[in-house]
Amino acid sequence: MSAEMKVPFYGHVRQYHNLKSEIDKAIVDVLESGKYTMGPTLKRFEEELAAYMGMKYAIGVNSGTDALWLTLLALGVGKGDEVITTANTFFATAEAIWLIGATPVFVDCHPDTRNIDVTKIEEKITPRTKAIIPVHLYGQPAEMREIRKIADKYNLIVLEDCAQALGSRGDDFKIGELSDAVATSFITAKNLGTFGDGGAVITNRDDIVEPLLRMRNHGSIKRSVHSVGWNSRLDDLHAGILSVKLKHLDEFNDARIERAKWYEEFLAGTKIKLPYCKPGYRHVYHLYVIETPGRDDLQAFLQERGVETLTHYPIAIHQQEGFPFGAGDPHPILPETEKNAAQCLSLPMYPELTKDECKYVADCILEWERSRA
Repeated sequence: MSAEMKVPFYGHVRQYHNLKSEIDKAIVDVLESGKYTMGPTLKRFEEELAAYMGMKYAIGVNSGTDALWLTLLALGVGKGDEVITTANTFFATAEAIWLIGATPVFVDCHPDTRNIDVTKIEEKITPRTKAIIPVHLYGQPAEMREIRKIADKYNLIVLEDCAQALGSRGDDFKIGELSDAVATSFITAKNLGTFGDGGAVITNRDDIVEPLLRMRNHGSIKRSVHSVGWNSRLDDLHAGILSVKLKHLDEFNDARIERAKWYEEFLAGTKIKLPYCKPGYRHVYHLYVIETPGRDDLQAFLQERGVETLTHYPIAIHQQEGFPFGAGDPHPILPETEKNAAQCLSLPMYPELTKDECKYVADCILEWERSRA
């Protein structure tokens, strides 16, 4: 095996260095403009993002969480409604549902893709079901054709949680094509990330645009005229940074796909479960997640050898301390979700990761596997 090296989990500083002149210019341009909130840079980025997605509108907001819950409100989801989603994702997906007074109903994940198991959705539908939020987990789209069929059958809203999958697509569909709206996040480590928090809603629905514009800005679309709203604006500094990075997003995603292939090549013969990509899908590998019953031991082994890893997500939402069920209420039984939570381990994955680093990570994993044989 090669000499020990340090492989960090995140690559956003490397990315900044590679784009430094473009990003620094974008920041200075905003600073010199004097327009830092709801300014022309935000408007331009919204137009660019909508065009990139092939959709009519993009509305920048403060975070991916706000993108979810504000869109649910704009779509008329609220108290007494049920929203179907998954429990093996970041807490914010369900949190957004609770924030508007609705109830999340969890469906187990598919054993291969770890996205929502579309064969189990209909059994969770009740007269109170109002919407479905599929999560495009780790960078691979959920099975949107099947989800759309179910939504049409039961007259349900579909809101895509695309925080991890901008630039991905299905075998015969694009993100946003089969839903009412798409919510995404621009937090630093995302495939398209800024230097802090940020989010957006992308939609073709004319009727929810003005409500979203009002809600993100204290209920106002005209200066000094307000209704009840919130402060959830994507600042122009973030928009300027994102505008630069958006131009490179496809190239960044291509690089992630290439690194996923390197891992697969270098880990040939392993018994560890590697990520699965559905045939014909463009999986953009926001995360490269392997699974093994010896997850904690492997993580410690890699840490000792200078490889930084994380777990996404080691505590499923329905097992969180913050799960807002009253005492005595039954928790859902989600065996695949719980298996995923117990065994998942995310390896370093970013466009700036070198081939030597991928090989070193893989060599360490194979060494660990041999030591347990």
